Formats: sequence, C-alpha cells, structure tokens
Amino acid sequence: MASGANKKILAVDDSRVTLKILRKLLADTEFEIAGDASNGAQAVEQYVKLSPDAVVLDIVMPDMDGVQILEKILTMDPKARVVMVSSLGTKEKVIECLEKGARSFLMKPYEKEDLVKVLRKVFEEEKA
Repeated sequence: MASGANKKILAVDDSRVTLKILRKLLADTEFEIAGDASNGAQAVEQYVKLSPDAVVLDIVMPDMDGVQILEKILTMDPKARVVMVSSLGTKEKVIECLEKGARSFLMKPYEKEDLVKVLRKVFEEEKA
C-alpha cells in the first residue's frame, strides 16, 4: 500500500455488498476507501470525521436520498468532490445532481475502469 499518497474516498451506499465491491475495485489503485456509510446521517458524520478527498454517493438511500446528502455535504464544504452513483439513472436526477454541484455521475453497474476514470477526471479538473 502506497504511504499516504492514496486519495481518501468516502463510499456511501445502503448496500453492504456494493460497499464491499467498491472497496475491492479500488484496492490496487491510487484511491482507497477511507470510510463508508449506509445512510445520510452516517454519510455527513463520516465526511466531517474523515474529510475525504472525494465521495462516491449512491442516489437511492433509505433516510435521505443522495441529492439531500449531496446538498448537506456541499453546504459544509463547497469544494467537496462528489461523484453520484445510481442504477435509476433518470436523466432528470443526473441533471439535478450536476446542477447542485456533483462533479460527475456513474451508472450502476459500473466497471473498475469507469470508476477509476471518473475519479481521476474529478481530480484532474482542478489542476486545469
């Protein structure tokens, strides 16, 4: 494991299986899951505690949906890098999330390459 060079990712999904898959997909990349959350309250709490480099956030969640979590995180940290993930990929939801400040969007199911590419792009856009 690279020492401290990895970008810390907060994974937010109500599915434990999805969180496990995410962890596995990023295992040998420059990204590492620093923490995870399976509901909105946990997501906000973990964001404050971990101050991650980016968040991979599912839209469909039990207590607060991803859009509400996105808004809360961006209220606390307007520079937060949030990548929305959904299997519901309704065009309206995607547009709503991007308009509210999400940096990118991934459709489930996604491949490792897609996930890594989207995360890299989110970090590269700031250097430009």
